[in-house]
Amino acid sequence: MAEEIINRVAKSKLKVIDLEDYYPNGQRVLFDIKDWLYEGLVLREKGFRASVAEHDWSQYKNCYIALHCSTEAIVPDWAYMLISVELQNYSKLTVVGSLEHLESIIYSEIINKLDVTNYSELPVIIKGCSHKPVPTNALVLLTQKLKPIAKSIMFGEACSSVPLYKKK
Repeated sequence: MAEEIINRVAKSKLKVIDLEDYYPNGQRVLFDIKDWLYEGLVLREKGFRASVAEHDWSQYKNCYIALHCSTEAIVPDWAYMLISVELQNYSKLTVVGSLEHLESIIYSEIINKLDVTNYSELPVIIKGCSHKPVPTNALVLLTQKLKPIAKSIMFGEACSSVPLYKKK
């Protein structure tokens, strides 16, 4: 006679947080300014400003933008600031750096706003595997946010989690 299979995880107080559930929609764009530099290396203000003024910024509506320069050029801060002024009316977020840095900033904002009161005095698993790019930094920030309130924090899946913290 077969016994009924009982899902003990579902019946426990264990809470699972999957940061993939918070992944915001929107195209991620790596915007390289090298083509707006003289020979890809020198920023000439007049030409740079003309390129910024002539560019169709509307194509970045609801996008997440990472501004960078792929050459060894020394780019003054104001150049990125000038571009960000134009993008502010269209993009969801604009940062200077890589796509990985962009994703980290996106998740930093999400975690800062995340209400974690439902995890108070409970064992929590931060889900590990995801199909979307959840940066390691986001996992660290979430762990730090949960530590003051959670009973325990684990990483992975309910069937094979790694313990990280247990309240004494």
